[in-house]
Amino acid sequence: MYSIFALIAMIVNITTQDIVIRHYNGAFAILASLIIGTGAGLVVKYVLDKRYIFRFHAQNATHDGKTFVLYTLMGVITTVVFWGFEFGFDFFFKTKEMRYAGGALGLAIGYLCKYKLDKRYVFRTDPA
Repeated sequence: MYSIFALIAMIVNITTQDIVIRHYNGAFAILASLIIGTGAGLVVKYVLDKRYIFRFHAQNATHDGKTFVLYTLMGVITTVVFWGFEFGFDFFFKTKEMRYAGGALGLAIGYLCKYKLDKRYVFRTDPA
């Protein structure tokens, strides 16, 4: 299930990036598309992981918000990997298709790491 949800989030991320690039081609188009795509994928992945992978039930909206912030912080680490691959592929291959391929590879590697981080620090079952 985690792999399927990671694939869904990847599709949301890359599709959102492509939509942004199609509508904005200014000086920071790639960076803007990465930020917006990452945000869209993050929200989708959080909802799916929380509900179906970790079966997490927040005590209230504040608890859910704090959990989302922690989830996002764990994602910062893996986002560095993802963005590194996408920017790297863009730099070396200079095509949109290869940039997205690098992004997909970076996301796959990042999601493998993120699962372990989320299980241990975000959705842990032991009281801390």
